[in-house]
Amino acid sequence: MAPTTQVTIPTDDVTLPGDLTVPEDPIGLVVFAHGSGSSRKSPRNQFVAEQLVNRGLATLLFDLLTEAEDRDRENRFDIALLTDRLVAASEWVDDREDIGHLPTGYFGSSTGAAAALRAAARRPERVQAVVSRGGRVDLAEAAYGSVTAPTRLVVGGADRQVLDLNREAATALACETEVTVVEGAGHLFEGERELEAVADHAGEWFVEHLRPD
Repeated sequence: MAPTTQVTIPTDDVTLPGDLTVPEDPIGLVVFAHGSGSSRKSPRNQFVAEQLVNRGLATLLFDLLTEAEDRDRENRFDIALLTDRLVAASEWVDDREDIGHLPTGYFGSSTGAAAALRAAARRPERVQAVVSRGGRVDLAEAAYGSVTAPTRLVVGGADRQVLDLNREAATALACETEVTVVEGAGHLFEGERELEAVADHAGEWFVEHLRPD
């Protein structure tokens, strides 16, 4: 099993805790952006991360907000702030000798998917793929025309409102985009093998698109 290291990521004003897992000879790195009210300890994201590691991908799960910041509900929907934090984590990655050279992708859930798209638009030279799980991608609408990284939008078939928003986004995003529907799944993918399907779709996308220069 690949080792997980607890790390601290500095931003302009706070330090954020993270969990970095690096398998032997990784083919790329996936940075996770969790949804509102969640954290790096999200069991769903941890499950997906474990499956990505099994495919040879390094993963970084980190808290987008401090505990104090998270108590203010408005911060959870401050997409500009969340995007800044994701970019700061990506810059921290760039400065590391062990993973800074790896092609990078973002995995965003719910509101974190909006931050992932906006951060990808700001870092087109480094971010090579994005996967969204049940993403509130409409919160990144202003960045649709600037996203160049191939993007897969994974949505539950029973999550009708979010599915409609993702289908609208797919027609507006400037990048290669694919909407992947997990039939019968709700927003949290709690049914049997639904989260496994998310992990499979994410793994396929990242392995295909995270290529060394």
